[in-house]
Amino acid sequence: MAILVTGCAGFIGAHVVKRLTKEGYTVVGLDNVNSYYDPRLKQARLKWIKHPLFTFYKVALEDKKNMVDLFEKEKPGLVIHLAAQAGVRYSLENPDTYIQSNVTGFMNLLECCRHYPVEHLIFASTSSVYGLNKKMPFSTDDNTDHPASLYAATKKANEMMAHTYSHLFNIPSTGLRFFTVYGPWGRPDMALFTFTKNILEGKPIQIFNNGNMMRDFTYIDDIVEGIVRLLSNKPAGVNDSLDPPPSESSAPYKLYNIGNNTPVPLLDMIAALEKKLGISAKKKYLPLQPGDVKDTFADVSDLMAAIGFKPSTSIEQGVGKFVDWYKDYHNK
Repeated sequence: MAILVTGCAGFIGAHVVKRLTKEGYTVVGLDNVNSYYDPRLKQARLKWIKHPLFTFYKVALEDKKNMVDLFEKEKPGLVIHLAAQAGVRYSLENPDTYIQSNVTGFMNLLECCRHYPVEHLIFASTSSVYGLNKKMPFSTDDNTDHPASLYAATKKANEMMAHTYSHLFNIPSTGLRFFTVYGPWGRPDMALFTFTKNILEGKPIQIFNNGNMMRDFTYIDDIVEGIVRLLSNKPAGVNDSLDPPPSESSAPYKLYNIGNNTPVPLLDMIAALEKKLGISAKKKYLPLQPGDVKDTFADVSDLMAAIGFKPSTSIEQGVGKFVDWYKDYHNK
């Protein structure tokens, strides 16, 4: 039985494929290798994950015909959906891209899962859905009706769409709200990547909200571990109460947070990076950017109860591994 991983040339997707093939799974990968950031990094990831058990298809989620053809040919038993147009700030400038990829594209995937039934659909959501919520830590039982960006709104829509298809067509579906994922092979538009690049080049780093921010930084290996453990943990749809929490219902559907459960001040992350590099950063302090939230903090108690695991990699360990990879990749 093949596992389909969408977004396989992306940061998280590549790590998931690497882990699955290492464990002997047959994996089918889908990615459109777009130019949101340098496609050469995506091509390098594809080279890194090349394996006899891995088959790659260059297909866009929005391309319904080729999506159907892929499902018809491969008939995956499990789907890990990680493809999406990412980035909060980019959604302010290119909103159409988010609707095409994250809404229309996800709709096409759900239709394929409907007509070519799968045993379990795991899909990526984001901590950004918590938006303007102030109560910490963020819980999957919290209301998420106040997104602060279009990106977050499309991910909230994905959660609702998946629940609908789970209910109507009995598709066991698990949504994962990722919290600030970082590590080797990360995206160039994310803070750790840009900070490392600028510090090594002697350029100032931009620190938003004057550094008064906290993030639940979650190392990539912890994210992958959570995904792999959840593969066989299909939701059963047992909550038939009059007022079920937002994270579950009578449908075979469940939401989890995957975060480190230990928010780190942004300035502490920068300090760990400076220590690893042995260079003091030139800092430029700026206001909070539109669409950003001040703090994130994941309640992962339900994840721990379900699979006996929660992320635990410290920021010092994770930053160290990222810097080692960055220097090797860029021959620094």
